[in-house]
Amino acid sequence: MSIRISLDNAPDFFTNLDFVSGRILLGINRPENVGNIVVKLEGEARTALSAPEFVDYDRRRASMPGPGSGDVVTENHKLLYMVQQIYPDQRTLGSSSMNSMPGVLHPGQHEFPFKFKLPLNNICGDTNAMAALNGVGGVGGSSNQGLLGLGGYRTMDGTKQLMLQHVKTTLPPSLTGFPREAEIRYYIKVTIQRPGFFKENWRYQVGFKFLPVEPPRPPKTSQEAFARRPFSFKPRSPAPIKPKRSFFGSKTNLENADEAQEKPPQIEMSARLPFPSILTCNQPVPLRLIAKKLEQSTAQIFVISLEVALIGFTSVRAHHLQNTEVTRWVVCSESNLQIPVGKPADAVDSEFVIPDGLWANRPLPNTIAPSFTACNLQRRYELEVKIGLSWGLPNHKGKDVTMYPQTLYLPLKLSKVEVFSGISPPSQLLDSSSYRPQQATAQQPPLPPRTSGPGATVPQQQQQQPPPADALYPPQLGPNNMPGHDDAPPPSYDEAMAQDLTAPVERPAYSGVTAENAPSSMPPEKSGLH
Repeated sequence: MSIRISLDNAPDFFTNLDFVSGRILLGINRPENVGNIVVKLEGEARTALSAPEFVDYDRRRASMPGPGSGDVVTENHKLLYMVQQIYPDQRTLGSSSMNSMPGVLHPGQHEFPFKFKLPLNNICGDTNAMAALNGVGGVGGSSNQGLLGLGGYRTMDGTKQLMLQHVKTTLPPSLTGFPREAEIRYYIKVTIQRPGFFKENWRYQVGFKFLPVEPPRPPKTSQEAFARRPFSFKPRSPAPIKPKRSFFGSKTNLENADEAQEKPPQIEMSARLPFPSILTCNQPVPLRLIAKKLEQSTAQIFVISLEVALIGFTSVRAHHLQNTEVTRWVVCSESNLQIPVGKPADAVDSEFVIPDGLWANRPLPNTIAPSFTACNLQRRYELEVKIGLSWGLPNHKGKDVTMYPQTLYLPLKLSKVEVFSGISPPSQLLDSSSYRPQQATAQQPPLPPRTSGPGATVPQQQQQQPPPADALYPPQLGPNNMPGHDDAPPPSYDEAMAQDLTAPVERPAYSGVTAENAPSSMPPEKSGLH
């Protein structure tokens, strides 16, 4: 037996509105009784944090006991969950004959095509879609048990997601690099059900990278965000006085100690980015470094070193525990420079732009993910610039001690920086009212609805108004609300337009941190809330 998932024209990474299509290749060497074959397109954000020792959990209610010191608290959000049954399908059921009956696969190679379309937003915050997932779907569910109750397939239990805190936003990018703490993964999973109490189901999965489309960019303006810092060099010590002997004896004539000294320069350095400060994955930083002369001086200043770094802050949350991981990417690092800053004869308040040849042709590393906000993970960025300045050349070897250089290092930080993926959304999508990627609406976990047993009720919100429909992510159909083939409602205008939209072709390079099919380093998820 062999199982393989073959994707059709798989790119380096997928994005929103992409079609994820392919074939399930199943090779068997003897007849096998197969109940069904189900393909799932899933994405999940998993976090795990250890409880600190100093936290006091005695005040917590008995119904929600907290973990002990050192226990690992985990939280898993199903960002994406789409299910498709590819066997048996209508063609298989309608072509049964004496020599071929549905459910029995003969020896050989079998192919089963599948096709999904990646949505825009996450699904874990959709209470209607999560409530419809009760663990069993398709034929054989609670409404139709099928032959011996073995005709259905297992689905995720959506009630666990209803007990978590969610935000509705664009699907976040693939993210790894934080072993046993946080990761965001996307994958395709196939399950081949084999009826029988002593037969194990066959499973196989393959991962893929995901990079979302960027939100609408604001119109370009002449405004700039900046970080500036004035500075002044210290006055140099006077030169040592050389004694002179007279012709008539040991009388010493001293040179004039009040000889005029060179006035130390005063300059203001500023780092500037277009406002709003937006960087793009795999593209250079649109940075400008400007020096402004504050005081009149004939001294010459040089740039001797420069470092431009992007700092990422990853906020990790697992229920009541939080942690922030700091990652640093060096975009440009140069030393032993001798770039003159302006001219000694420049007037006061004159500005000099540092040549951008050091960083203008250096794109951001392709391991940098765009800024995002997920239910239990968030990524934001800061840009840090460190400039080394010298009053005089550092390699000057003059005999006069007053000519030795004086150096200082200035840090400049831009704290509100966003990183976009560089994948522009289609123009039709920007005009659609259903595209709201910048809204990250927090949703408190509601009480899970009781669908069976005494006291089963329908939430009041569902009784008063119909559930909202996401044009690009319709709720998953459970066993109790699956419409027939003849009475399916016609698609709305937004749904029809979303079906015609295709993903953009141009996209930057993105590698992530680890391979998409690398084993997960996250600890196993505990039962219940933890």
